[in-house]
Amino acid sequence: MAKHGILVDYEWCTGCHSCEFACQMEHGFPVGQTGVMVKEVGPYQIEGDHWQYAYMPVPTDQCDLCADRVAMGKKPTCVSHCQAVVLEYGAVEDLAKKLEDKTKQCLYVLG
Repeated sequence: MAKHGILVDYEWCTGCHSCEFACQMEHGFPVGQTGVMVKEVGPYQIEGDHWQYAYMPVPTDQCDLCADRVAMGKKPTCVSHCQAVVLEYGAVEDLAKKLEDKTKQCLYVLG
């Protein structure tokens, strides 16, 4: 069986935290705990009119890629609820090929 992961296109993450809340509700985690956390990078000035300001959804150690949902043929809840559609679930081999398409992406493989 192929190993699966989540591809994050953080160039377009809006920082809405929908993935965090969906995960927390799906798994019943207490306040402050979740399987994915959106981290803010910046803002700080790089040079002239160029600024670093980004959001990055990062899976935590509590993430199990929604094993129960996936077993039912569904996507992980963070992927299903991402309003900016920056999270993609799939086979690591397939997702890795997409890394060449853009520079601001991360591939998370858990377990």
